[in-house]
Amino acid sequence: MNDLIDEHAPNLKKFFEEKPHIKSAISAADGNMYYIPYLPDGKYGRAYWIRTDWLNKLGLDMPETVEDYEKVLRAFKTQDPNGNGQADEVPYFARQWPELIRLVTLWDGRSSGSDTYHDFMVEDGKLAHPYAGEGYREGIKNLARWYADGLVDAEIFTRGSSARDFLLSENLGGSTHDWFASTSGYNRLSADIEGFEFKAMAPPASVSGKRIEEHRRIPIKPDGWAIGGMNKHPVETIKYFDFWFTEEGRRLANFGVEGMHYDMVDGKAIFKPEFLDQGPVNRSLYQVGSQLQGRGYFQDYGYEIQWSNEFALEGIALYDEGDYLIDQFLGVAFNADEQKVYDRYWGSVRDYMLERQQAWVLGNGDVEAEWDDYTAQLEKKGLGKVLEVMQSAYDRQYAK
Repeated sequence: MNDLIDEHAPNLKKFFEEKPHIKSAISAADGNMYYIPYLPDGKYGRAYWIRTDWLNKLGLDMPETVEDYEKVLRAFKTQDPNGNGQADEVPYFARQWPELIRLVTLWDGRSSGSDTYHDFMVEDGKLAHPYAGEGYREGIKNLARWYADGLVDAEIFTRGSSARDFLLSENLGGSTHDWFASTSGYNRLSADIEGFEFKAMAPPASVSGKRIEEHRRIPIKPDGWAIGGMNKHPVETIKYFDFWFTEEGRRLANFGVEGMHYDMVDGKAIFKPEFLDQGPVNRSLYQVGSQLQGRGYFQDYGYEIQWSNEFALEGIALYDEGDYLIDQFLGVAFNADEQKVYDRYWGSVRDYMLERQQAWVLGNGDVEAEWDDYTAQLEKKGLGKVLEVMQSAYDRQYAK
């Protein structure tokens, strides 16, 4: 699309000139752009959340370290903070099971290099995979211990997306790692559960004293749109794509229709109160055709901040002050030979990693005892070859 953008899409051209790192990230091995991506906005995505009313009831301080966090989770398990006389509390839970694996960061491991689960990462310009690291091994060993001790939801791998809704509404869940805006909304449960308070906490310091938040909003998604080879009107199509990068198009994609869903106030799109009152704003926008992630457009975080309550805003300020976010891997574009190597080996390597990961957490094996064999199997299955072609693509794509 390079020539089409240069000649017929002034708004897209300006966007890529102002954000050359994004242009590099979506350019193929031949230097050309073949799609216009969905481009998220904002820095913060997920955070650690904890029942502060349970902390207060048990006389506990906000955990500052991984050791503190474990003590708190153990107290949630054994000291009946929900007060029903049963040991039914679930100290740590997650809607997506990889958010359990994310906790290896507390032992200086990594679970992903981007906002995509199980992704590669970059360390000092070198590609690596987090599931082959020593910190990961130590983290999995301790997560297996937590699971065996009941500090982790016994159904962490099977409960699925209902975990947050069910465990919080039933006054059972103690802590999780999830999105700011949506998770903060569960404080509405204070109307039904006396004293209920679920607040963001800073990432606990790891065993070496590091505080990091591994998840952040990646600036580029693989979602978006392209122009098919049979398209007889590429100029008109690129102009249509370009519209969504005008001020009017961006507002339409992010906020809906002026006068119906929002009003312009001091140059900003402000949602109408009656629209905010309809329920989850992202759902309402999907229903009218806005905030569709399959579209190539630049998101405006201003849409989300308007329905983030004080608990979310307080948490974002906490994470902003602590500067916990780390850089992300934005992906690579392979040439044909590199793609063949990746396709040949990566699927089986990833499957093996995830199979051993889950087995170790569930107690079906010992990561410490099996580690040498595990790393040997990764090499035998082709991880080294995959890293080699990824490094080649990375160096070519981001050298400048």
